[in-house]
Amino acid sequence: MSRYFPGMIPRKKKWDRSTTLTTQATPGLDKTIADLGVSKGIARVYLRVSTDEQDLQRQERIQEDARQAGYYIAGVYREKASGARADRPELLRMIDDLQYGEVVIAEKIDRLSRLPLAEAEQLVAAIRAKGARLAIPGLVDLSEVAAGTDGVTRIVLEAMQELLLKLAMQMAHDDYETRRERQRQGVELARAAGKYQGRRADDAMHARIRALRAGGHSIAETARLAGCSPSQVKRVMALQQAASETRAA
Repeated sequence: MSRYFPGMIPRKKKWDRSTTLTTQATPGLDKTIADLGVSKGIARVYLRVSTDEQDLQRQERIQEDARQAGYYIAGVYREKASGARADRPELLRMIDDLQYGEVVIAEKIDRLSRLPLAEAEQLVAAIRAKGARLAIPGLVDLSEVAAGTDGVTRIVLEAMQELLLKLAMQMAHDDYETRRERQRQGVELARAAGKYQGRRADDAMHARIRALRAGGHSIAETARLAGCSPSQVKRVMALQQAASETRAA
């Protein structure tokens, strides 16, 4: 059982209309939902990129597409963290905020998870434990179709749904591992050629993290407010402490 996705059902919260934002539309989600005949309702949108250098703007457009599909957007959760991490603050906050009958929308399944299959399944289980479902372009949702059937037909539809979901999540993780291996190989080649200098530090992000921590915010709060992962907060503060000790010595 994952320490982050234990199938929890936290305290219920009311959704807040003030969190709704307006952006441009993007094709895909409306057609996916219309083709399935899925009823519209309340949705929460999850947007994620892996690094601080990447931009969330391209994914922002999915909000208007969801509205055109008939959804009311109860919350938008923006994250700059690896999809292979289970301890993403905004992801966990979204799961905590979910209400029964709501829908989780993401641009693609890999925006929601690049976790190993077992952990990815626990993430989906945590979402379903709140009575919510996924609506992701390219990922067919047969849950309501299956709910209107019984017997062998329902068993087959539910099995197909689980198989398609597992396949999509495994492919997302495999792609992540392939990218990591290629990056490792590239670094080794650059290092052998004497050209590797490492990733350049984001001075503005580091300053923001230090300021938030100095203001009394916890590591988790700092990560959420700064738009980074808790591990990055820890690294920045460790660097600061090491620099202070060096100066003191």
